[in-house]
Amino acid sequence: MRKHLFNQRYARVRGLHVCFLGLLAAAGIALSVGSTMAGVDNQPAFVEPEDKPIPKGTRVDVIADTLAYDNRTQVATATGTVQLTYGPYVLTATRVVYDMKAKTFSANGSIVLKEPNGNVMLADSATLDDAFAKGFGEYVTALLTNNVTITARYARRYENGITIYEHASYTACKTCVTADGTPVWQIVAREAKHDNKEHTIYYRDARLQFGNVPVFYTPYFAYPDPSVTRRTGFLIPSVNWGQFGFGMTTPYFWAINRSTDMTFSPMWTTKRGPLADLEFRQRLNSGIYTMQGWGIYELSQADNNPHETPWRGAARTTGDFRINDKWTWGWDGTIVSDKQFMSDYSIDSRNMIADYVQTTGLDDRNYTKAQVIGWQSLVNGEDQDDMPIATPFITGDYVLDQDVLGGEFSYGFNVYSLERNNSIYNPSKGLDLGTQQTHIAAYADWKRQMINPSGLIVTPFAQARTDGFYSQNVPSAAEDDETDFWLMPTAGIDARMPFVTSIGAFESVLTPVAQMIASPSEPNLRNNGNEDAITLNFDTSNLFLSDRFTGYDRWEGGLRANAGINYTLLSPTGGFIRASLGESFHIAGENSYLVGSGLDGTSSDMVGAIALQFSPHVTLGYQARWEEDFSSINVQEASLGLNFGKFSGSLSYADVSAAANYGRPDNEEQIWGDARYLLSDTWSVFGSARYDLKDGKPLGESLGVTYDCDCMKAQLVYSMSHTDEFGVSDNGTEYRIDLSVELRTIGTLAGGFIL
Repeated sequence: MRKHLFNQRYARVRGLHVCFLGLLAAAGIALSVGSTMAGVDNQPAFVEPEDKPIPKGTRVDVIADTLAYDNRTQVATATGTVQLTYGPYVLTATRVVYDMKAKTFSANGSIVLKEPNGNVMLADSATLDDAFAKGFGEYVTALLTNNVTITARYARRYENGITIYEHASYTACKTCVTADGTPVWQIVAREAKHDNKEHTIYYRDARLQFGNVPVFYTPYFAYPDPSVTRRTGFLIPSVNWGQFGFGMTTPYFWAINRSTDMTFSPMWTTKRGPLADLEFRQRLNSGIYTMQGWGIYELSQADNNPHETPWRGAARTTGDFRINDKWTWGWDGTIVSDKQFMSDYSIDSRNMIADYVQTTGLDDRNYTKAQVIGWQSLVNGEDQDDMPIATPFITGDYVLDQDVLGGEFSYGFNVYSLERNNSIYNPSKGLDLGTQQTHIAAYADWKRQMINPSGLIVTPFAQARTDGFYSQNVPSAAEDDETDFWLMPTAGIDARMPFVTSIGAFESVLTPVAQMIASPSEPNLRNNGNEDAITLNFDTSNLFLSDRFTGYDRWEGGLRANAGINYTLLSPTGGFIRASLGESFHIAGENSYLVGSGLDGTSSDMVGAIALQFSPHVTLGYQARWEEDFSSINVQEASLGLNFGKFSGSLSYADVSAAANYGRPDNEEQIWGDARYLLSDTWSVFGSARYDLKDGKPLGESLGVTYDCDCMKAQLVYSMSHTDEFGVSDNGTEYRIDLSVELRTIGTLAGGFIL
């Protein structure tokens, strides 16, 4: 160190890499303080800065108002606005002192240290030795990159990599504080010890506080510091209540190696005994797979839900792997001991399971997916022998990059072969299915859009489609086995003319649309089952499609025309009116549609829809399908949306006529809605309800309260669901309370209780 540098006053001094190098030991405090409160769910609170030595010869840039050196005491002092830059570290303070005899560095007055990873450490004062091994700080605050704040009254660092914090606290709350400035939640400990070698934090006399109220206390606990992303240990427990009584789940995580782990989550129930839950996960270079199993030997069985054996269980495995940039493959498979097991123990809410192995290719607009699928029903009363297995189910759709005859050319295919044990014949639900069916469909599409100078948009289009069927035991078929093959060409033209006008400050767009489509009549398909095109909803969204069936087993034939009009009115304030009205006409050939579709006559039902938004606060929607002579409305749906700042909600209504040929055996009329009201910036109440107007009974209601802020979300929900399934109260209603408390960076404690 050159003495003459300290005999003068400088606004900026360079090259003091010996004297002020030791101040970087303050970074040691920041590293340790940043590790005091990693998330107890074993997730890192922040990315730990690399604790690498600064290369020899690295210069320290110093900015100070005054800089002095005392030859007698061998003390260098920088005061004023002091800033030290040493590699990626930036330290500012109002006063920094280096004692060459004691080899200690002292800083005080608004100390701020910015670390390489973006964390910031604040302190009132800090004293460290020049070897970075030992140090002491007072009133330390660490601001981490994940918006977590850590405070300690004292922090002491030792040579063995251990840092002791006294009166430490941890919180993720910034704006979420009480009236006196206390965080809504924080973890407070008398002492916290951070072992940098073991990467573990140990706590003495720790308590979780909400405001200033302690809600949980433990004399001792430990968990990994933020540099550890995975480590063996217990996770946050959860509680539940159901037909099994009271249940508590205590998950234990086992980090087998860097790519493999296992979670054992037994649920201890008061009525049925312990439920085992084991999940295994492994990540490979190309993807990840999981295996999970549940099992229980029920010590007692519910009277209203008996089973042949007390042994019950289920297992599931999934996989997702990447073959290359365009192709992936994977699987999902589940087996169960009985239909009620997973719902009884709140494991899985699915009522239909699709087990599959698949591969998928996606390249720009080109798509291929091949699957082997088997379906399982978890609904009481449904026969598993009615469920099919598809071996395989393959779909592809491709679009050429180059124009063909000035337009877009695409092609695709769909292939499936499925079988089931039972034939199904249920006209009331539109089901007429055999025990085996193979269907191969391939198609090619072409379309070209042309716009003339007057603004008329003309789009000619064409399609060629070929189908082959092989079916067995279709109930309504004349023969047990049937093989069919068809070629279906289609050609059409779409013409629309938008008329754009200004009405004062409003913009108006009126667009008449007309289509003409020609195809051969659809062949007689009574000898083949309809597996994928049972449902049909005719409305304005599919009025101008050339084929309005939802699957490949049926297709539209004959000569038909579609006509309609679209209208849009836009206001300068953001409001709008959008309306559509139209009808379809079957001119010649066999009509492909049956009674209940709205398309089965020479002229279809009328379809219309309107959406209105008068302001950002209110939206209205209505769509309907009615007889051409206005004698009746077959389908109508209405919705209202409200958003007035503190209050938001929606109300919907649907009235749908029966269409047995399309899977709707009965008329349906329901009304439902939901609402939320903000009591404050953090508190809100909400509710929802659904009612069956046709049967005159409620279908479900819920009421809840939510507390939501920057560091915490708590929600309490009371719900009622009305069902005929087993395991609910005698009147067919299930009453349930669900509570969840999520503390950011810590984890979520959740529980559900069936009353």
